[in-house]
Amino acid sequence: MEPNSLGDSIHQQIEDLCSLGDSQVEQGNLKIALKSYRDALHLLPEPVEDWEAATWIYTAIGDLYYQARQFADAIKALKAAVRCPGGLGNPFIHLRLGESHYELGHEDLAADELTRAYMGAGRDIFAAEDPKYIDFLATRIKPPTGQEHL
Repeated sequence: MEPNSLGDSIHQQIEDLCSLGDSQVEQGNLKIALKSYRDALHLLPEPVEDWEAATWIYTAIGDLYYQARQFADAIKALKAAVRCPGGLGNPFIHLRLGESHYELGHEDLAADELTRAYMGAGRDIFAAEDPKYIDFLATRIKPPTGQEHL
């Protein structure tokens, strides 16, 4: 659905709450950030999963939980993001899902999600991440034709 179908006022409130959440994450205030994101999510009409805004709100929540090393909660939020418009196939969402599964020892799920991230965005998506994730993926998939490494 289009952002404007929410109504300009609600759409602006959601953007403001998410911006507040983002700035609170940067400052390390994860509880305040999480509240902001959840407040934004509650402004969406049901079913929440039909709205594009839900994709980025759930992704922000999943990333926050990943940063806080609460990997099971990260997976829950990111799986919700995958069910929203544009979520399935989003390389960042799959990256965080893969990393979270990896941290919990779910190697097959980690490999699947990290492969999706790699296929969607290439090696660049791993550039700012701990090298252990791309190193792990290199044990599971072969490099593209003509390349020696992932």
